[in-house]
Amino acid sequence: MKTFILLSTLTPQGLANLQVTPERLLEVNREVEALGGRVLRQWAVLGPYDFLTIIEAPDELTVAKLAGEMNSRGSSYFETLPAISVDELDEMGAPDPG
Repeated sequence: MKTFILLSTLTPQGLANLQVTPERLLEVNREVEALGGRVLRQWAVLGPYDFLTIIEAPDELTVAKLAGEMNSRGSSYFETLPAISVDELDEMGAPDPG
């Protein structure tokens, strides 16, 4: 499984939904799993994004499908980033980005 970072921003509709049904956030996590991902960690964040979520998925196509499905609902926008651990970079002999 590969690791991905999902940065999400709620739309006004999504914010209204979350205020009325806060448990919706956990339902979304279950939907991520139904679409082939698995939520590892999740944070609410301050700034241009509302949530930062770390997921595992088999591949980039799965994450693209997942993000497309979630974006199409109109409650949030997702930006997805593949994540490579520093240990994996070290094993490849790539320079440490830090």
